[in-house]
Amino acid sequence: MKRTLCVLLFFTLIVGCKSKAIVNTKLDNKTERMLKGNWTLTAVNFAGSDYLKVNSFNLEDSKCFIGSDWSFVSNNNQGEIKLNSMSNSCKEFSSPITWYINKDGNFILKIINDYKAKNVNNGFVLAVQNETATSFDLVDTINVAGSTKDITYSFQRK
Repeated sequence: MKRTLCVLLFFTLIVGCKSKAIVNTKLDNKTERMLKGNWTLTAVNFAGSDYLKVNSFNLEDSKCFIGSDWSFVSNNNQGEIKLNSMSNSCKEFSSPITWYINKDGNFILKIINDYKAKNVNNGFVLAVQNETATSFDLVDTINVAGSTKDITYSFQRK
């Protein structure tokens, strides 16, 4: 009896302490299908954008992403990102990506370059907002001098 009670208590602790990761893999297939296709990032907006330089996705200044091309394939959660050199300060960049949208409305993105997705240990979690058939926004939260600010990446369907 004592042993059964200990085993039952142990299983209760395991189930009760289950972590709730932000990268929850229960997918929002409906929203993923809405984003399927080719998109252009048309604007990057955040408070203080005239004074701050933000390195988006650990790649380039946020202003260099304006005009970039993104493709999303919903049936295999892959795609591609292409940065177009808009000025001398911006470099061209192209990489395959993996992505998905979970039931919590989070857009999970991995820029995989020449690696397999399972070998890439870092990624980005952004909120999906204002999705329509022709546009949507991705919102990233950053820390600026101890306070959090939102960066909004606005996309238009090509």
